[in-house]
Amino acid sequence: MRVTVDVVGEDTREVEVGADATYADLLDPLPYSYQEVSVMVDGRPVPEDGPVETDSVQVVRLVKGG
Repeated sequence: MRVTVDVVGEDTREVEVGADATYADLLDPLPYSYQEVSVMVDGRPVPEDGPVETDSVQVVRLVKGG
């Protein structure tokens, strides 16, 4: 399955994953961990262990500062 991963404000990539892939698996080729980002489908966050059921996601980097 090919999924379009749009990293908001950065770039868009095509990621190839297996049929049993989770949303966390979409981050493997990216330089981010699930603790640094939120994966969104149709504007809603999805759990990292949820099965990928779409062909397009947005990845939003979380900002931490003080």
